[in-house]
Amino acid sequence: MTLLAIDSSTQASGLALYDGLQVLAEHSWQGRAYHSVDLAPAIQDMLGAAGLAPAELKVVAVAIGPGSYTGLRIGLAIAKGLAFVHKLDLLAVPTLDILAAGQPRSELPLAAVLQAGRGRLAVGRYIYKEAWEADGPPELMTAEALTESISRPTLVSGELSEDDRRTLGRKYKNVVLASPAWAQRRPAVLAELAWGRWGAGERTPAQGLAPQYLQASEAVPQ
Repeated sequence: MTLLAIDSSTQASGLALYDGLQVLAEHSWQGRAYHSVDLAPAIQDMLGAAGLAPAELKVVAVAIGPGSYTGLRIGLAIAKGLAFVHKLDLLAVPTLDILAAGQPRSELPLAAVLQAGRGRLAVGRYIYKEAWEADGPPELMTAEALTESISRPTLVSGELSEDDRRTLGRKYKNVVLASPAWAQRRPAVLAELAWGRWGAGERTPAQGLAPQYLQASEAVPQ
């Protein structure tokens, strides 16, 4: 049984194939908002290289947001289409959960961030118990507002511009910035998360499934 993971939440896109024992393939790239051009061919290429036909998959997992309006809609449409045509199980995973799950264990709280357009960040707060667990709903804010909200040592990881890093760096005593390698959202992490949830019996109905946005004004092409 094989799971295909699709993450097109932002300009950083990713795909992975996972069978519960190993990552069979993983590919991440900066798509520069060309999801409609590169996502479907990338899936076809990955399946071909692995010697798999779409009908041989068992599950398709997709990042559900928050993120780019266009990217999320395209990724979700492809995932739903594959699930419908090939009778695959479908499972949607919040994008910030993927980023958090890829961080090493830490006693520090975590702020996972994504670019949300218009100079704003989508921010998810997490604390580590047996795994990273959400500590409240995601928020939409500027890097300046995020900086002001941090009053104790906190790990910050995710998509940050040079200006964002400079702004957060002002609180060098309380802000611990993850390295670029740890800040990357990995599709293999999405695959592993989804596999565990699927194995526990979780399924996402395709009917009515739509991307998650923090507020209506965020739903603009990026």
